[in-house]
Amino acid sequence: MKIAHFSDLHLLALDDVPARRFLNKRLTGLVNLRLKRASVHRPEYVRAIAREIARIGVDHVVVTGDLTNLALESEFELARDVIERQLGLDISRVTIIPGNHDLYTRGALRTRRFERYFAPWLQSDLPGTGSSAIASSFPVVKLRGPAAIVAVSSAVPRLPLVAAGELGRVQLESLARILEHEEVRKRTLVLALHHPVAHAWSPVKAYLEGLRDAGALLSLLETVRSGLVLHGHLHRRAQRALLTRTGELQQLGATSASLHDTALDRMAGFNVYELREGGPARAAAFIYEPETATFRAGSLPPHG
Repeated sequence: MKIAHFSDLHLLALDDVPARRFLNKRLTGLVNLRLKRASVHRPEYVRAIAREIARIGVDHVVVTGDLTNLALESEFELARDVIERQLGLDISRVTIIPGNHDLYTRGALRTRRFERYFAPWLQSDLPGTGSSAIASSFPVVKLRGPAAIVAVSSAVPRLPLVAAGELGRVQLESLARILEHEEVRKRTLVLALHHPVAHAWSPVKAYLEGLRDAGALLSLLETVRSGLVLHGHLHRRAQRALLTRTGELQQLGATSASLHDTALDRMAGFNVYELREGGPARAAAFIYEPETATFRAGSLPPHG
């Protein structure tokens, strides 16, 4: 089974957005965009990636959040258009989760904006998971051949300059039950979330940008023998081993799908993972080359 993974689209759409929509955390985000981000995040790269994934043919696609920049309706419309038209795969073959930018403000959470635009992709195969409220629509479980794809949301609105994530007690309790489910246990776990579970943060950096209940999540994963943990957030493709009591998980990060950068581990692209029975998944990176509008093969460097 082949799974394509891309993340952090950071699609920007500010046309006709009234100034009052920026009288919150978006003001600092807009300043950041004007200073640097708009010049390095390029939406045409995202469209090229979506088309290439559709062209090469994979069994499933996982998008690990930050589809938008400021959680505006116009940005969600743009992101959904990319998923529907450029990627163009059946809904059952795509898993989408939000990132911190998709719940950038409390208004985005209150109005369930992500859920409104991507509700068709949030249907779960297990009863008792997935619902109409963004706070309880995760975990979402998709049983696909040898894989149990479990999507959780680490996205929560934060104060300006804070991008930390959190799963929360309700999601963690639901995830504990899911990991014990017979249909999940007999498959390879593919856990998808926006923030990495393990990373070499300093304590301050971890509090500002990391997953605040990573320890609790790692405790739940202690009984898992093998599988994948897919994330974005770092704007860097990387892999790391997560040891459990009974085996090892592969933590695999995708870079930003729109990022223009000279470093190969950061330049826009996507990853493909091939699940293999009785062994670790084979992971490959596809790095975008804007000069030729093609992709070159690469690897996921070890991180930490």
